[in-house]
Amino acid sequence: MSDKDDPATRHPRAVDPAPFAPEEVGHPLLRPKDASTLILIDRSGGEPALLMGKRHQAHAFMPDTYVFPGGRRDKDDGRVPVSDDLDTAVTRKLMQKMASPATEIRARALAIAAVRETHEEVGIFIAGHGRPSRQKSWRAFAERGLAPRLSPLRYIARAVTPPYQKRRFDTRFFACFRDEVDQTDAESSNELLDLKWVRPSQADSISMPRITRAIIEHLDRELARDSTLPFGRPVPFFHARYGQYTREVL
Repeated sequence: MSDKDDPATRHPRAVDPAPFAPEEVGHPLLRPKDASTLILIDRSGGEPALLMGKRHQAHAFMPDTYVFPGGRRDKDDGRVPVSDDLDTAVTRKLMQKMASPATEIRARALAIAAVRETHEEVGIFIAGHGRPSRQKSWRAFAERGLAPRLSPLRYIARAVTPPYQKRRFDTRFFACFRDEVDQTDAESSNELLDLKWVRPSQADSISMPRITRAIIEHLDRELARDSTLPFGRPVPFFHARYGQYTREVL
């Protein structure tokens, strides 16, 4: 039985708050900002491995913890030309429960942000030949005649930072396989240090945000269910609702 077919997951339901509880409280209630994360999966071994890095200790948000490459969506991300587009099922999923305006351009911008942040933080180009962007943040792509390549990206989860924290993000988690990307030589940056390929079975031994560990557990189950990670699979959405932390399925 899939998540979609399970009656217990069709509507928001309360979950154990431990994985999603605030790391700290007492800050003003902020509106979450759109953000994107990309999980690069190496499936060449017996157990899949996920590329992670440690956030610098100077970061105000989640310092000294291991995370996936990612960051906030820039206002101009939606204007960046792409080499190819998202799978239509991924676009539809991204638009579900999207705050207004819920558009295909905004859905594409979220995926483009994941590609941009992945290059900025670990040096990997998820790209193909295409019309280069003239924006400063895409200069490295333009120098190589590249544009973001979106077709390999699966949409696997969404999580909103709980209320009353110093930073709040509405984060979409994308995933793709390492062998679907031409250039996968990762290098550390001032954003992510000590890059490593982490197997799901190792997650409990590494310092990471609780929601990140929960996403890894979900991804591990999805890979066990179908190792190709089909596009358009049900997407868990973790967020606060009426004072409770809930898991909704999109």
